[in-house]
Amino acid sequence: MKKACFLFAGLLVAGCDQSMQVQPKNRSYSSSTVWADGASARPLPAHVVARGDLARDAALLNRPPVTLEFTRRGQERYNIYCSPCHGLGGRGDGMIVQRGFPPPPDYNSPRLRAAPASHIFDVITHGYGVMYSYAARVEPQDRWAIVAYVRALQTSQGVSSSAAPAGGPTP
Repeated sequence: MKKACFLFAGLLVAGCDQSMQVQPKNRSYSSSTVWADGASARPLPAHVVARGDLARDAALLNRPPVTLEFTRRGQERYNIYCSPCHGLGGRGDGMIVQRGFPPPPDYNSPRLRAAPASHIFDVITHGYGVMYSYAARVEPQDRWAIVAYVRALQTSQGVSSSAAPAGGPTP
């Protein structure tokens, strides 16, 4: 009985058709004889926009007004996404850096203080140096909120002790 089962299983496996595995097809960006231009990938028709791109582009271009609530949202997002490398104070001394990762620049450097807010937004969106893009992880509104919080960090850390109110912080 066992021999019959093995024989049947062997015949069954031998009869498998590989036509789906071995078939004529074109891989992306390979050459093709089907089209006159010789390319297998077809160009998009004129004026095609991916679903959601117009709303995403509007969010990228339209910077929301900076409010206290918006800046607090930025602080929350900054603490989640940015502080592991940049540190809570934006000095480039986060926990990842303390474990041997190359330090990012200090937000209080003259170069980053003078940089436009759009530069910080673009770095969050596209990455820079060893920092990878956060476009897929952080929504555009939250990226602008992080920018607002980074500006608040820069402002708060740029105040000299003589400009601080007498008697220390107020509750």
